[in-house]
Amino acid sequence: MTSLRIAEIFGPTIQGEGALIGEPTVFVRAGGCDYRCSWCDSMHAVDSANRHDWAVMTPEEVMGEVRRLSGGKPLTVSISGGNPAIQDFAPVIAYGKTEGYRFACETQGSVSKPWFGDLDTLVLSPKPPSSGERVDWKAFDLCLEAAKGCGQTVIKIVIFDDKDYAWAKAAAERHPGLPLYLQPGNPEVDPSLPVDLNQATDRLLWLIEKVTGDRWFTPRVLPQLHVLVWGNKRGV
Repeated sequence: MTSLRIAEIFGPTIQGEGALIGEPTVFVRAGGCDYRCSWCDSMHAVDSANRHDWAVMTPEEVMGEVRRLSGGKPLTVSISGGNPAIQDFAPVIAYGKTEGYRFACETQGSVSKPWFGDLDTLVLSPKPPSSGERVDWKAFDLCLEAAKGCGQTVIKIVIFDDKDYAWAKAAAERHPGLPLYLQPGNPEVDPSLPVDLNQATDRLLWLIEKVTGDRWFTPRVLPQLHVLVWGNKRGV
């Protein structure tokens, strides 16, 4: 029987980023990741030192918690992490879809899975240089191949500095047919510390001015809506 390592399941709340921003959502955050991004805001779901806090759940138990949180009323279930692609979420998606739930997944694109094609939305979020990670574009392209049949596949890139911005433009040129979402990074990831909203706004304005100044009209520039509303608070 498939078992899944789950760091947390929470909601209903709203999606704070990317193509589904503002959409009512229950989050299923998987435990475990093959990356260690320098600015990761979800280390509780990444670092194996926290694995003793992760629940081991069957797909039926995952959907049971989603059903409880949503009151049995179907909505979008966002599978995130960590990197959820290192686990098998196919049974969860299959169970949920029989009840009318929709599924989105965000992953960095380092591991492809056949169940990508069963999703309503696949968000591929390759990590820019500031993360300290290096993207394997062959693996990324395998993710795109696996996602054939998915409702929509989009790219989301977090931007911290000029080097990230230049990298994002090059990444977009590799995949010109995919919708692209850019958002400024949040350097403060400690959930116990408040977010300076003025600085968050300044980072967003900087990115908007970069894109418009370059006459780069392809991407959509978005804030991290959940950071503006809740700061770095977890479980919202």
